[in-house]
Amino acid sequence: MATATVRRDMFEEIVMAEERFHGEGYQQGYAEGSHVGVAEGRRYGSLLGAKIGSEIGFYLGFALTWQCLLQKCTDEKNNKKIRALDSLIRMIQKFPYEDPTYDKLQEDLEKIRGKFKQARKQSYRRLNGSRKRSRVL
Repeated sequence: MATATVRRDMFEEIVMAEERFHGEGYQQGYAEGSHVGVAEGRRYGSLLGAKIGSEIGFYLGFALTWQCLLQKCTDEKNNKKIRALDSLIRMIQKFPYEDPTYDKLQEDLEKIRGKFKQARKQSYRRLNGSRKRSRVL
């Protein structure tokens, strides 16, 4: 009877080995994947953060440049343009650069983009001299 028990234990070990190896492999793969995933996420986050920072920096440079150019002119049209630029600058200054967990990050970024488009249209009208663009044939 002792030999039957030994055989059964050996047989059980062989049958259970597949399950044990599968479990160990899963744990090792999960640990490796977690490590690689964190590194990849960090790289992607840095890249995306740099793109957003570059975009915001461009908008701020644009607004500050046009603000300087328009301050010499004091007519009502330019006051409206300056107010739009001031609004854009305030929005950029309030933007939470240091908090990636800010839940309204995308919403605020879209508002800044919209304000930039508005300020750009108003500022470039000064260059063209009118609202309508001339057609080139």
